Amino acid sequence: MTKHPVAETDFGKALRKQLQALLDGGQAHATFEQAVKDFPAKLRGVVPEGLPYSGWQILEHLRITQRDILDFSDNADGSYKELKWPEGYWPKSAAPESDAAWEHSIAQIREDRKAFEKLLKSADDAELVAPFAWGDGQNLLRQALLLADHDAYHLGELVVVRRLVGAWKK
Repeated sequence: MTKHPVAETDFGKALRKQLQALLDGGQAHATFEQAVKDFPAKLRGVVPEGLPYSGWQILEHLRITQRDILDFSDNADGSYKELKWPEGYWPKSAAPESDAAWEHSIAQIREDRKAFEKLLKSADDAELVAPFAWGDGQNLLRQALLLADHDAYHLGELVVVRRLVGAWKK
């Protein structure tokens, strides 16, 4: 985005503060950290009866989709490649290959979230709402709202999966 000092109004500062709170979650629902904390390894690949996904598949979907939103939002160089829906956004395997795969997914979500937040902080007020030169009218504000909405939805699903497999303690 921009490399110059951020031109920020009081409204822009307040908006960024609220966007950060929305991305952090936890105001009306579980946070990412709460949803993934102490999820038993033996239950990560269990698909509860009546549901289409396991905890692992939801976690990976969160990672893949967040990365896609980040890549699209930071596409000034034109390198973004659209994923095929739905197969590009969901892992095929119900279970992670290893504990390390689970931990890597969590670490990548954290890292990519920081990168997205850096985009928000580095954009001036006009850049926050200006349509990207690519895409069809999206802007950074829309992408932040999309990311927060998407995460809240799927974190709720992850909590439901954990409840159904007996692994939710809050």
